[in-house]
Amino acid sequence: MGRLVTTDGLTDVQEEILKTVREFVDKEIIPVATELEHKDEYPQAIVDGLKELGLFGLTIPEEYGGLGESLLTYALVVEEIARGWMSVSGVINTHFIVAYMLVQHGTEEQKQKYLPRMATGEVRGAFSMSEPSLGSDVSAVSTKATKQDDGSYSITGQKMWLTNGGSSNLVAVLTKTDEGADSVYRNMTTFLVEKEPGFGETAQGVTVPGKIDKMGYKGIDTTEMILDKHQISADQILGGVPGKGFYQMMDGVEVGRVNVGARAVGIANRAFELGIAYAQQRETFGKPIAQHQAILFRLAEMGTKVETAHAMVVRAARKKDAGERNDVEAGMAKMVASEYCNEVVEASFRIHGGYGYSKEYEIERLYREAAFMLIGEGTSDIQKMIIGRSLLKDYKQR
Repeated sequence: MGRLVTTDGLTDVQEEILKTVREFVDKEIIPVATELEHKDEYPQAIVDGLKELGLFGLTIPEEYGGLGESLLTYALVVEEIARGWMSVSGVINTHFIVAYMLVQHGTEEQKQKYLPRMATGEVRGAFSMSEPSLGSDVSAVSTKATKQDDGSYSITGQKMWLTNGGSSNLVAVLTKTDEGADSVYRNMTTFLVEKEPGFGETAQGVTVPGKIDKMGYKGIDTTEMILDKHQISADQILGGVPGKGFYQMMDGVEVGRVNVGARAVGIANRAFELGIAYAQQRETFGKPIAQHQAILFRLAEMGTKVETAHAMVVRAARKKDAGERNDVEAGMAKMVASEYCNEVVEASFRIHGGYGYSKEYEIERLYREAAFMLIGEGTSDIQKMIIGRSLLKDYKQR
């Protein structure tokens, strides 16, 4: 069987990692994904397998016990995992963002404290920026960290949409503080909040009420988190300096957008595989439907969209790996990949006809999962604002 989304110029190590992950996906994820998804069951056996493969430490530097691989390698791994079941890629996504933020912005003490245990999966990361009344306007964060007389902080507020909210034991939490500059973007601070995995009061003043019931993206725990006078040391400020939280979070979001783009490519690739396989099996008017021009054209468009989205994700990852800002490239990749993902999944759904509406067929699950790609890490409208403003700056008329 042919393969879409191959990538030129990979090292032998990268090729071996992708081969190993692909085999794991085909053997351990695809056969059980739909059953677990329908039950909304946490994929513990799969997560244990990811730990054994070392994927929780994929991008963590070798000096801290990780594999020291690039964002590109990670994005390609995510494509493979999301091809099997998108929720599983979510298990490692926010963990990866927190690890990335620690590597880029953490103090040496924070790196030594967390990264070796994150590499093994003993410490699992979650990323908390959103709030019930906060969507894309990050400046509206209302969770407040108040400095105490002894130099510690008390955090109070309500956070929303934490992926891994229940299973994590380290959460990067964006708060407002009284410290920093007058600018609304310079009075935010990221705290590294420790808690126990599970639900209920998982640390003093930290409550994770339970899983949010969602249309798709099942299996993984998406939660709220309520902080009520949670006492935390100043040592837990990411980077050790208040007022830099917004920029730290936005740096994390840039790699997160590459991740969501990669997830969208994985879903689209699987939908293409299912659609082209079904089109060659299903017959109408005496021949496989793949031989009807309407279906043939649809398959051609699907394959082209998957390849295009993949190429844009690769470009965005490579630019970030080169040490450059990739906000525009990440926004473009996320926007195109998520929109194309929905179009490819719907095309495959149409190819399946009535069977696509049946829960017996995998495409039904993909149809629900693809919708999340449109909103995760910022909607297409937000990406367009980021892209458009940058283009105006680059092409400003003198």
